[in-house]
Amino acid sequence: MYDYIKGFVTRVTPEYITIENRGIGYQVLTPNPYAFHVTETEQQIFIHHHVREDAQLLMGFLSLEQRELFRKLITVSGIGPKGALAILSSGIPSQVISAIEREDEAFLVQFPGVGKKTARQMILDLKGKLVDLFTELDMPEDDGNTLFTLTENGALEEAMLALEALGYSAREIAKVKKSLENEELSTEGYMKRALQLLLKQK
Repeated sequence: MYDYIKGFVTRVTPEYITIENRGIGYQVLTPNPYAFHVTETEQQIFIHHHVREDAQLLMGFLSLEQRELFRKLITVSGIGPKGALAILSSGIPSQVISAIEREDEAFLVQFPGVGKKTARQMILDLKGKLVDLFTELDMPEDDGNTLFTLTENGALEEAMLALEALGYSAREIAKVKKSLENEELSTEGYMKRALQLLLKQK
C-alpha cells in the first residue's frame, strides 16, 4: 500500500519515530530509531505497512534493501515484525545474510526471540535467496551530528530503552550498560556499541 513517505522527522523515541507529511504525523517503527534525527531537512523513509487484527503498523527503513530484507525475514515461521526489526537493529544485516548462507545457527540465536528452531527455519527458508538481492547492506554510519540535547547519561538511558523495546532482557541490558558507562557517545552511537557487545556476549 505504501512504498515510502517523504517528510520531516519531528519526534524520536526508543520505540518509534514520527514523520510529518502534509500536516499528518505518521508513527513509524524502525530497527533503530536513533538512526534518524529531528531536522528541518525532508527525509525519505521506505515503508512496510503491516496489518493485523488489532492494529495497523508502519515499519520504516533507511534503504530499500533493508525493507526487502525485513520482508524476507517475516516470511519465516516464528519471526514476526518485532523480531525482524530486532535482527535488523544490529546495523550489520550483511552478517545476518552471511550467517544464513553459512548455516551458522550460533550467530542467529543471539537475537531476541530467535531460538534454535527459528534459526534453522531461517536457514531452510532463506538460504540462497538473499545473496543476489543484497550486496551492500550495511547501515549508514553515525555521523555524530545528532541534534538531541541529551547528556551522555541521557543518551545512554535512551539507548537502553530502545534495546528493551527490541526485546533484549534486563540482564543483557544491564551488562552492556555497565560496559558503556564511561564512553561519551550519541544515542545512536550507544545503540551501535551495545548491539555489537550483545552479539559478542552469547
